[in-house]
Formats: sequence, C-alpha cells, structure tokens
Amino acid sequence: MPFSKFGLEAGIFRAIQKAGYTRPTPVQAAAIPKVMQGNDLIAIAQTGTGKTAAFVLPMLHRLAISHGEGQPRCIKSLILAPTRELAVQIMENIRAYGQHLPIRVAAIYGGVEENSQIKSLHKGVHIVVATPGRLIDLIGRQMIDFSRLDMLVLDEADRMLHMGFLPDIVTIVGHLPKRRQTLMFSATLSKEVESLARRFQYQPKMVQIGKRANPADTVAQCVYEVPAHLKNALLLELLRQSNFKRVLVFARMKDGANRLTNCLKLAGVKVAKLHSSRSQEQRLQALQDFKDGGVQVLVATDIVARGIDIDGVTHVVNYDFPVNPEDYVHRIGRTGRAEAQGDAISLVPKEDLNLLGILELFICQRLTRKHLKGFNYHVPIPAYKPGETAPRRDWRKRTRDKEALKTNKSAAHSKPAARAPEKPGANRRKS
Repeated sequence: MPFSKFGLEAGIFRAIQKAGYTRPTPVQAAAIPKVMQGNDLIAIAQTGTGKTAAFVLPMLHRLAISHGEGQPRCIKSLILAPTRELAVQIMENIRAYGQHLPIRVAAIYGGVEENSQIKSLHKGVHIVVATPGRLIDLIGRQMIDFSRLDMLVLDEADRMLHMGFLPDIVTIVGHLPKRRQTLMFSATLSKEVESLARRFQYQPKMVQIGKRANPADTVAQCVYEVPAHLKNALLLELLRQSNFKRVLVFARMKDGANRLTNCLKLAGVKVAKLHSSRSQEQRLQALQDFKDGGVQVLVATDIVARGIDIDGVTHVVNYDFPVNPEDYVHRIGRTGRAEAQGDAISLVPKEDLNLLGILELFICQRLTRKHLKGFNYHVPIPAYKPGETAPRRDWRKRTRDKEALKTNKSAAHSKPAARAPEKPGANRRKS
C-alpha cells in the first residue's frame, strides 16, 4: 500500500515524498487508518519501524483539515515522551512532515531556561511535545491551556507508564478533557502495563507487529564472555576493526560512563558522553557530534536507549549488561534501523551471566557466543593501579592491624588489676 492510499492532506504527502518515503512500514500501514478513524490505539512494534510517523502523520492531517491559517491557535495535540532528546526529535519530525502546513509546534522539557518555551505557548501552538516534569510545573502555574485538546499520545508508553512515571501521567491526564483520542506507542508493552494503559483509553484498538519485546530482525546479536577487568581492553580491540565506524556504547551508570570515556580518550578514540548529569547543551552537542561523524563513539546511559533515531549506527555495545531485558531490546534498536543492518555486542563478565540467561528466556533466543582471536582472556587482575605502591584498602588494613597489635601487646604486658577485698563472711554457707 503506498502512502497515497491513506488520503493524507496534499502538503503532508509532498513532505513525505521529499523525505524519500514511498511505502509505509507495517506499523504505519496498520496504525494510520485506525488513528484517522478516531480510534484510541495501543501500538506495539519493534524499534526502528517508524512508529513516530504512525501517529504524527494522521495528527497533522486532522489539524490540516480543521484548522486553517485564520483559525485561532490553541493546543489540540499533546505528545508525552520520557526523555528530552526524544521530545526534541519528535518535534523535528513534526516540523519536517508539516513543513507545508500552517501548524505550530513547541517542545516543553527541563534542563534549559523556560522563558522561550513559555513565549512559544503565549504566541499559540497547535502541538505540544513534552516531558512530564516541566509540563507539570507549567500546569501548576496555570501557564498552559488544554481545554480544547483533541489528542493525547504517549510515546514509549511502557516507560511512561512505569510506576516511576505513573503519578506524573495521572496528574497530567487529570487536566485534559475526558473526550479525547489517546494513542500509546511502544516497542515493548507488558500485560500489566497494558492494563494501566486502558485506564486512559476508551475501547482501544490494538496493533501488534511481530512478537512482543522481540529484537529487530535487522540486528545481528552476539556475546563476548570476558572478565570485568578486561572489558576496556576488549572494547578497544573491537574499535580498532575497520567496520566499527559509528558505535553507541551503553554504560549502566553515569560514573561508569565517565570512567569509560576517559579510558577511550587516553587510547586516542574520538568519543563523547551523554548522561543525566550533563547539561542540556552538552547532551545536544554530544548527539550532534555523533550524528555528524565528529566522534566515533558515543558513551551513554539508558536515556538514549528509547526512540532516539541516529542514522548509520553500525554497532551498539552493551559495555554494562542491562538488568531489565526490555532495556536490552530498546538499546540494540538504535542500530539496524529503517531496514539497515546493524550489530549488537554484549560484553558479559561471569557475574552477569544470570542476566544474560534471563534475557535469552525473555526473547526466546540464545545469543551467539564469540571469542576474539588473539585476545588474552586470562590476564590476572592487577594488584596495584598504575602509579600506586599499594591499593588504599591494603594500607587501611595494615594500619588497623598495627593498631590491633599495639593494643594486644599493651594488654599482655600490663600488670593484673588488683582484686577487690572480699566482704567478711561472703563465702560462708547459709544455715
């Protein structure tokens, strides 16, 4: 089915053709007609299958046929996203698909000054893309009006409805009109979360492409079982291979991401880092440098695991194996997008083999084990760090041992304490 069969407004169709799209992806072909008919929708599809366009295109079509240039500007659609980066990306997609339409969009998210965002709202917009925190703040200060809203979209719905986000979503939904169309899109959606999603929807239609939580077929997956202290060395060896051109490396924590970035820099690798402690300007710059090819490697935490679309990512490396199997699915979905081929590599020490087993049960697939030829997997853990004479913990233990020895010696050489005199008759038997 070509895009022309959907009956999209002419300006939208021109933008699609300009972008080089000819045929919709399976999730777009299944979801767009249902959204255009006004149904609530739950859509589940693998990462990189074009879910954003599946809700943006019919949203723009509805706005185009109902709101012309002379109509007053008011918020008709709200899109909620879990991260700032995803919110910015969705806004850019809306501007690209709606470049021939008199449609205005604003992104509302934290980490940057709010004045420009508030000015955009005062000028009037049709679509708001937001993260929950900043949006709730503006709602509480009565700086945003949703009284005429028609459509709510939760992108990456499983993360948005996770218990950590659920109170925020409930608060926001409480300020929206009850008569609205609600769409939920995700690559993974458990039955438990699906039951929560139905709280916000009315008789939703279901679109499911492929198996739930199934990794993209375009991604080749493999595992290197390696001791934790050799992961840096193995990663550097892999990066020296010619086909590792644009590599996204996931670390579990921001401190680990900082350490790994410093290690790669010392080895001469062009690398940037992205995590929650970086300023919004630094985060956007790191992403842009990675997209432009200014750096070979982007070390990131899971804040870029969902929805972020970066062309040409050749490899995703799980430097730290994810605790949650669904996070693995989202991470490796950053490569192999738009039917391109990609590779996902996991560095798994012995202590994480149980997490690997849980993942393989989750995706019903055993991952290929690989062994890097010529790499020494048996190098022992170094006793000392470079430049140190002894690890700090050994120095502390040695100090404690010396203090204990002094205490024991002084106790051994001290005179015995004098016994208190017995009371007269203390040992007599009672009659």
